[in-house]
Amino acid sequence: MEGLIMTAQILLSLSILVAVHEMGHLLAAKYFGMRVEEFSIGFPPKIFKFKKGETEYALSAIPLGGYVKISGMIDESLDTEKLKQDPEPWEFRSKPAWQRLIVMLGGIFVNVVVGVLIFISLTYLMGDAYISKDEVNNKGGIHALELGQQIGLQTGDKIIRINGQDFDDFQQIFNPDVLLSSNAYYTVDRKGAIIDIPIPGNFIEYFNDKETAGKFIFMRFPAVIGQVLPGSMAERLGLQAGDRFVEVDGQAVNFHDEVAALVKAEKRDSISFIIAREGELLTFNEAFESEQLIGYAPQAPDLKEAAIDYGLGESIVLGTERAFGIVFLQLKAFSKIFRGELSLKKSLAGPIGIAQAYGGNWDWQRFWRMTGLLSMVLAFMNLLPIPALDGGHVMFLSFEMLSGRKPSDKFLEVAQKAGMIFLLTLMVFIFANDIMRLFA
Repeated sequence: MEGLIMTAQILLSLSILVAVHEMGHLLAAKYFGMRVEEFSIGFPPKIFKFKKGETEYALSAIPLGGYVKISGMIDESLDTEKLKQDPEPWEFRSKPAWQRLIVMLGGIFVNVVVGVLIFISLTYLMGDAYISKDEVNNKGGIHALELGQQIGLQTGDKIIRINGQDFDDFQQIFNPDVLLSSNAYYTVDRKGAIIDIPIPGNFIEYFNDKETAGKFIFMRFPAVIGQVLPGSMAERLGLQAGDRFVEVDGQAVNFHDEVAALVKAEKRDSISFIIAREGELLTFNEAFESEQLIGYAPQAPDLKEAAIDYGLGESIVLGTERAFGIVFLQLKAFSKIFRGELSLKKSLAGPIGIAQAYGGNWDWQRFWRMTGLLSMVLAFMNLLPIPALDGGHVMFLSFEMLSGRKPSDKFLEVAQKAGMIFLLTLMVFIFANDIMRLFA
């Protein structure tokens, strides 16, 4: 069921984004008097179609994109027969270069507008809710797991600055923009000593790895039982939700990680611990030879959440910043890939990886946030100067406008074919990479 919900979300999101992207091309083309032959969401075979005026509108079966076929334009259809004839006044190729450039930028422009509007709307309607770093630090600091320990963090550390800057929202510690920064580091307060912890240049890769995702840091949990696990020692001894561990094997404890560390410290025949319950102290000394865990889930820390509501003006500024922040994040990631600091294989995610990011339950806030993110990413990717993408057309049109010389139709046809081969190869690689991650 979760897989179906993920699939439904990404298909709906992509359908919306493809529709508005191709509509941007269509409206610009019609505005300049170009004939639009086809408008399709998805790639053939066609499921449903109708014709209005000179344009056929279609919904097609393969939901991995879409296209607008403009007369007299060399596109992914590679229909070059008409190009052998003299250009008609309503064809793409007969229009001035600046008009053709606007048509090719139309889809990208609309994706940017949609992405920005989504983030402005989310900021205005939902505001922000977060747990402050001071709230976490005042209640024990962090619990450093495997990845955190690898870069030098320790349980009990209090992260007080990121890249030398103060911050408020605890989640900023995991911000991809931070993890992609050059020479990034955390500053921690470790029992009164101020220490800088460098963040490796490829650290973000571990957040996308199934083996290590979720093994970085958590807030510390109090040594309080939240739930007794069925069939466990805790159930057998009559431990209850709300019981608080005071000592384990004679050592005072305040946090769940301290209890877990002492329990797992060594193989033992017995274990002793003291529990506080409603003002009473209960002492236990039990055989532990055949046990591995006491058998409880800890109670979540009682952390106060801060909430911020934004006015319309603030939302416009902040929402726009957040939308374009995604583009700058993509530029940072590409820069690190080209420098060899990040693995291309680990950095790319295809439809399967994106669908997983939507989650297995339908959450409209997350859906629209992901749709806004994808809209900005699609705008960025389409602007890349690769033939067969809008950016390839923009590149050739920019050359024509600057030099006054138009590339030949034959050259554009060959470039289009080369671009399509490159993109198809890349799609196969991305799909295969997604599948290997799924079953790794």
